[in-house]
Amino acid sequence: MNTSLKNILASSLKKNVPNIKPGDTVRVHQIVKEGNKERVQVFEGIIIACKHGNGITGTFTVRKISFGFGVERIFPLHSPRILKVERIKSSQVRRNKLYYLRKLTGKAARMKNEKQDYAVWEEKGAEEELEKIAEAVAEDAEARAEEKAEEEGSVIIEENKAMTDEEKAAIAAGKTDDITDNEAPEEVQHNEKVVKAE
Repeated sequence: MNTSLKNILASSLKKNVPNIKPGDTVRVHQIVKEGNKERVQVFEGIIIACKHGNGITGTFTVRKISFGFGVERIFPLHSPRILKVERIKSSQVRRNKLYYLRKLTGKAARMKNEKQDYAVWEEKGAEEELEKIAEAVAEDAEARAEEKAEEEGSVIIEENKAMTDEEKAAIAAGKTDDITDNEAPEEVQHNEKVVKAE
């Protein structure tokens, strides 16, 4: 391989490469860009394959069951979009590729000899990046809440405009019993006439 190409690839390689293998249950924190906004998406599942070693072309495939459907994602090992990889459990398997899990469901799809083996791999500055994204998401949520409150306030103002002056005065005085319709229902009017006739 050309030395200049090696230098370019070396700058893209992660220093803290995850030490993961098929059969491990991992949680991958990945930056997802939607328009102008960024957020962190967490994908948790079992590693069913690791390919191309620990080099620049290395990948690992994570599978999980979501709402009864199998979902698989292939993550590049040295992707700058992957902030953190957490290993939750590890299990002993005798195969390098666990594609047989695609045909299994329920208890049969569970790994045997699982043990708690927690470990975290993250690049330097990943925590600061996570905090920045969390702050941006919180600010966006606050802005949406303010917009919703303003919209609800404008609806209330429009409803108040539709009220008559007498109704507004009664509400201000705290007398809600004074608010009545100009015309009583027909049944009430009929009952009143019957009472007067007797």
